[in-house]
Amino acid sequence: KDIDALCKLLKILFSQEVEFCFDAVKQKKGLEMIINNPQVGRIYLLKEKGIVVGMVSLLFSVSTALGEKVAWLEDMVIAPEYRHKGYGKMLLEHAISQANLFTCKRLTLLRDADNQEAEAFYTRAGFENSTMMPMRLSIL
Repeated sequence: KDIDALCKLLKILFSQEVEFCFDAVKQKKGLEMIINNPQVGRIYLLKEKGIVVGMVSLLFSVSTALGEKVAWLEDMVIAPEYRHKGYGKMLLEHAISQANLFTCKRLTLLRDADNQEAEAFYTRAGFENSTMMPMRLSIL
């Protein structure tokens, strides 16, 4: 029932990111794929007075390097009018605690290289830069 609100948050997030463009149909499909298959991952909402003001998702995988379950932290976004009030920290801490509950041994995230505010936010939470560099291949 909150998918439309989540799509609005993704529109805000993707407007800040260089690599992604908002497409409501695709974003709704992706959200439904996660929501309808708990083995894929989880989406966590933050609501204030019944209004969705933030979201983050955990997507599960397995690391052969660790021999353990791991997760990707994706789509972390707080509505602009609710930023700098501690909501992001609260949502991130919840996602980390849930990853721990699901016995994930590592969380990985991607951020825009020039987003210094995001880098500082995640560094304060204990994330470190990796020497691994992302590469993508679009398969159509």
